[in-house]
Amino acid sequence: MLNSRVGWLVLRGGLAMVVPALVSAQAVAPKPAAAAVPVKNASLDVRVAYVKKLLRNTPLVDGHNDLPWAMREAAKNPLDVVAYDLRTTTAGMTDIARLRKGMVGGQFWSVYIPGEVRDSGYARIQLEQIDIAKRVIARYPDVFVPAFSAADVRAAYARGRIGSLLGMEGGHAIENSLGALRAYYELGVRYMTLTHNVTLDWADAANDVARHNGLSAFGREVVREMNRLGMMVDLAHTSPAVMSQVLTVSEAPVIWSHAAARGVTNVPRNVPDSILARLPKNGGVLMMTFVPGFVSQTVASYNAQLSAVRDSITKRFPNDNDAQFKAAAAWRETHPTPAATIADVADHLDHIKKIAGAAHVGIGGDFDGITETVRGLEDVSTYPTLFAELLKRGWTDAELKGLAGENVLRVFTGAERVSARLRATRPASTKTIQQLDGRRP
Repeated sequence: MLNSRVGWLVLRGGLAMVVPALVSAQAVAPKPAAAAVPVKNASLDVRVAYVKKLLRNTPLVDGHNDLPWAMREAAKNPLDVVAYDLRTTTAGMTDIARLRKGMVGGQFWSVYIPGEVRDSGYARIQLEQIDIAKRVIARYPDVFVPAFSAADVRAAYARGRIGSLLGMEGGHAIENSLGALRAYYELGVRYMTLTHNVTLDWADAANDVARHNGLSAFGREVVREMNRLGMMVDLAHTSPAVMSQVLTVSEAPVIWSHAAARGVTNVPRNVPDSILARLPKNGGVLMMTFVPGFVSQTVASYNAQLSAVRDSITKRFPNDNDAQFKAAAAWRETHPTPAATIADVADHLDHIKKIAGAAHVGIGGDFDGITETVRGLEDVSTYPTLFAELLKRGWTDAELKGLAGENVLRVFTGAERVSARLRATRPASTKTIQQLDGRRP
C-alpha cells in the first residue's frame, strides 16, 4: 500500500497548529513526529482552508455592494434583473457562485443614486434602485432572504441563506424631508450614508466644498431621527467635521460602510486617526473598503498626478478631444498604473485595529461600484484570501470573526436598542429645514 500524507488542523493551548501526519501500512517503527507549525506560518492554501472553516461558524457581512447600480447601468438590458442572471458568471464582480465561494453570509446592497442627477427629483431614482434590489432578492429565494434586523441576518445565515439588507448611499435622496427618511426606513433601508460626493443643504461631503462646517441644525435633526428609527448613520463620504459632530450627536453607534484610514493613505475620503480614536466610546465600526486609490498611497499619488496631467493636457488642447485622448494615452504609456495589493488593505486593518481596536473594524468591499480592483481582491469570491493574510499577521479567531460580521451586527443591535428606547420617549420629528436652517422651500 502506498504511503499517504495528510495535514491536520489541531488546537493546542488555544493556538491553531498544522501537524503533518504519516500513515503507512508497511511502517515498521514510528518516525519522530514533525514539529507542530502555527497556522499563521502555514501555506496560503492551508490558511484559506482554516479561514473558510472559521467563516462557517460566523456570518461574513459585507457593508457595501453596488450590484443594483451595476444592473441599472448594464450595457445590455439595463434595469432588467432577469437578464442580469446571477446564476451565471456575470460581467461584473458579483454572482451567486462567487458569493458562495467568498463565504458571504450577509450583504448590505447599496441602493446608490448620484448626487449630480438633474433630470428629476432624487426620490424617483432612489425608489427605482430600491425596487431593483428587492426584485433581485425575491428572484433567488434559495440564496437571498430579506433582512431588516440583526436577528434576521443571523436567522438567514443559520438557514444557509444570505441575509440581504438595503443601504442608501447619499442623504440627497430624502430631499430635505424627514417624512421621506421615514418612508425609506419602512421600505427596508437600514443605513443611510449622509452624503455622497456632493455637499448637501445640511451636510458637507469629503470631496466637495464645505458649506456648513459639518452639519447644519437640520443635519443634526436627521441624525437624531435616524437614531429614533433604528437606521444606522453611515459616515462614509462625509467630511471629518461631519464625522466629529455625528459622534457627538448620535446616541447610537455609527458605521462607515466603505472607507479606509487616512493615517495610511492620505486622501479626503479616508478617516483621520483623531476620529478613529473616538470609536471605542461610540461603539461604531469602520468597514474597510477595497478601492485602490483609498488603500494605497502609491496609487493615490499616481491618481493625483494623472489628474494634474489631464488638466494640463486640456489647457494645451482646448476643444480637441482626439488630441487630449492621445496625449493622455502617451503619458500613461510611460507611466503605468501601480497596483494596490492585499497587503495594503491589511495594513489599513492593522492600523485601524491599533488606533480604535479590533472590535471596531468590518468589511465593505464596494464591489460593482469600482472600476479598478486591488490585486487579489477582484470580486466577492476573494474575502477568505484577505482573512488568510490577517491570520498570517497574528489576528486571532475572535478578531477575525469580529471583522467578518460580529462587529457590525453588534452595531446594528445597538442601533435597534437605542431605537426602542427613543420610540418610547419621543414622537417622529416634524421639524423642517426651513424652521431649523432658515432655508426657503
